[in-house]
This record gives sequence, structure tokens and C-alpha cells, in this order.
Amino acid sequence: MQAWVIGNWKQNPATSHSVNTLINDLLTAISAQESTATDSATHCQLMVAPSCIHMAAVSSRLQGSSVMCAAQDISAHSNSTGAYTGDCSAQQVADAGATWTILGHSERRQYHQECHDILVQKLTHALAQNLGIVLCVGETQAQYDAKQTLEVLNTQLTVIKDVLDQQAGEQPGFVEVLAERLIIAYEPVWAIGTGKVPTVSEVSATHHYIKQTISSFSPELAAVSVLYGGSVNAGNADSFAADSMIDGALVGGASLKAADFLAIANAFTCAKG
Repeated sequence: MQAWVIGNWKQNPATSHSVNTLINDLLTAISAQESTATDSATHCQLMVAPSCIHMAAVSSRLQGSSVMCAAQDISAHSNSTGAYTGDCSAQQVADAGATWTILGHSERRQYHQECHDILVQKLTHALAQNLGIVLCVGETQAQYDAKQTLEVLNTQLTVIKDVLDQQAGEQPGFVEVLAERLIIAYEPVWAIGTGKVPTVSEVSATHHYIKQTISSFSPELAAVSVLYGGSVNAGNADSFAADSMIDGALVGGASLKAADFLAIANAFTCAKG
């Protein structure tokens, strides 16, 4: 299975100049690697998610490269246009060059009170505009301590089942489309940007549970990739990449340095190759 390493830049970098520098560093390093590679097979797909204001410039710079571009979020109100000040629709981010979008990130859940119904709308809008979806799930420190991780994941993953129930009867082949356009990112909230990291065996068992759960919604979802996110860095990527249940990484801070981001990607390339 192909691995995925996705860089979520969040509200970074601050300026267009810094964005250009980061993209230059990334593309230069990738070009150098490709020129010396002996194996032309692609075992790891790279993707970056810039802020909306930089998306068009980043996607333009990435044209012709192997790196994909994603949005960090889309509007829940409309998949195209409307009187929704401050929102960017799925159609708008797709027009700006995004082919995927991150949805349900814990920071959106926390700071913007994103709930189940909002995420159902966002998934529906993303699919209507042919965007792939990286759906984030994960428990808080309190929930982890109370051993409620699986219960929390069950609740968060039902958004997929509800979208299936709504759309599958109306759109022939919808399940197959969803299977191709869905990635799950398990990000324990207590590990995001904190330096706290669960053990590989914990992550592996949780990923196994996620895969079983979404497969119960439809057998076609059995091959959906499940990524890990939460203080992933160049130093610990090898251990995560070596586990068969971990199909890649959603990377935060480490994606802002091209060398660190590519080191994580190389760990998955080597492990999955």
C-alpha cells in the first residue's frame, strides 16, 4: 500500500516570502532525491496544506511536481458560493488548486465548535466538488486517561456512516468514490504539538480498531489509509513507519522545515517499499 505524508502548515508561514522559501527548499530537495534514486516506484505520496491565502500560489508552484496540495478546511454552508463571510467553499479551494481537504481537525473542533452535523455537511460538500478528504479523529488527554479512546473514535467515525447512509442510495457507486477519496488521520489531541507521543503499539492497536470500524460501515472501505499525527518528527518517524497498521503521517510543525518533512517521508518510503 502507498504511504501518505501530509504537511499541515496551519497558520504558517506568516509571509509569501517565507512560503516561497519553504516551497523552494522542498522542491529542491525532492529534485535532488529523484535524480539519485535507483527505484522509480513511488511508495510515499507527499501533500501539503497551506493556509487559504497562500493556496493558489503554492498549488501553482507545485504544478508538475509529485507534491499534492490540500485545503485545511472548507465551508459547511455551501459547496460553491453564498453570503458566508470569511468562509471558503469546496469549489473555491478546488479552483485555487487543492485536490484534498483536511476536515475535523481537533483545533477546528475545539476553537470553532465543529460538531457532527457540521462535519457531515463538510464531507458532503467536499465530495460534491471531487475533493479528497483527510478526516481527523482523536481523543483528549482526559478521555485518554479515562480509557475512553475507542468510545470517542466510535462517535467521531459515525460521520462517515451518516454520509454513506445519506448519499449511497442517491448516487450509484458512491461507496467506491468515498473509498478512493477518504483518508483517516488519528491524532490524539494530547499529542499534537506537545512532544507527548503514544507508543507505537498503542497507535497500531488504535489504527486496527479504526480500520475495523470503517470496514463495518462498508467492506469497500477496508483499504482506506489510516495515518498517525501528533508530534511526529524526523527522530521517531522510523518506528511509526515500520508498523503495518500505520499508513503514513499527518505532520504539523515538522512540515515547516523541508529537511525534517522529507526525512519523515523517507522513513515511510523505506518501510513501505
